[in-house]
Amino acid sequence: MNEKLSPSARKVQDALDACGVACLVQELAISARTAAEAAEAVNCHVGQIVKSLIFKGSRSGAPVLALVSGKNRVNEALLETACGEPVGKADAAFVRERTGFAIGGIPPLGHLEPLSPIIDQDLLQYPEVWAAGGTPHALFRITPAELVAITGGQTAPLS
Repeated sequence: MNEKLSPSARKVQDALDACGVACLVQELAISARTAAEAAEAVNCHVGQIVKSLIFKGSRSGAPVLALVSGKNRVNEALLETACGEPVGKADAAFVRERTGFAIGGIPPLGHLEPLSPIIDQDLLQYPEVWAAGGTPHALFRITPAELVAITGGQTAPLS
């Protein structure tokens, strides 16, 4: 166990531990804010990076979490079909208020409120993927099957 994790990364590690998956959040000396930076930092394909993007449901006002392959751009029409309502951009204040994390380090779990993400089906092609660990410098490695299981998300085409 890494005792020196920042408070945000510790929240993610605690959430992973509570799910019973053997994943370790790693805090890096370099930025992993973007998919390209994260892929370079852990020496993987950019498609193996899980981008955690928060949108706002236009009718419900609820956060909508899309877990997207780092090589893809979200097609909002496909996301809207998957989540069942129109979505709009969420600003930084909304993201922090509803998830407890800042943009650039949003993890797929451990949020202030339960979120059931829509997971880009393109992530399923990889033996392992890397997701944000609560800060722009923190990541953890996980299998796509474990990612689906621990988040309770549904897979869908998103690009």
